[in-house]
Amino acid sequence: MASPRTVTIVALSVALGLFFVFMGTIKLTPRLSKDAYSEMKRAYKSYVRALPLLKKMGINSILLRKSIGALEVACGIVMTLVPGRPKDVANFFLLLLVLAVLFFHQLVGDPLKRYAHALVFGILLTCRLLIARKPEERSSEKKPLPASSEEQPSLYEKAPQGKVKVS
Repeated sequence: MASPRTVTIVALSVALGLFFVFMGTIKLTPRLSKDAYSEMKRAYKSYVRALPLLKKMGINSILLRKSIGALEVACGIVMTLVPGRPKDVANFFLLLLVLAVLFFHQLVGDPLKRYAHALVFGILLTCRLLIARKPEERSSEKKPLPASSEEQPSLYEKAPQGKVKVS
């Protein structure tokens, strides 16, 4: 039977992976939701306007939106389907991406309701990464208890020896 830690990691990996595949797809194509796609286009234009350094580097809103969307889809697929260490790497990249998106939202002065989902999923990514990186506790590493009472010292042997002062 799988440990609760393993079930938690798998559940978080699949849920987060599917969410980021969905959000990345919305950034890349209007097929899922034309309204959401239009809103993403508008938002990324405001991000590039608020950060002139991106323009100087030759990054326009389309390139920024599509590169973030493609990275979300790729990391989401890894989180959902690929076993082992690559999940942690994808988790880390998605966490960096969420931090960048939170920075963009703060930069343009969006209200909390516009970026609350990014905040929540950033917390979930952090939790998943911390749980996955925590070493597994193994029962074989625990110190076994002595089998017989002969091996255990008696209470008399444990007690300090000496005179007792009675007043």
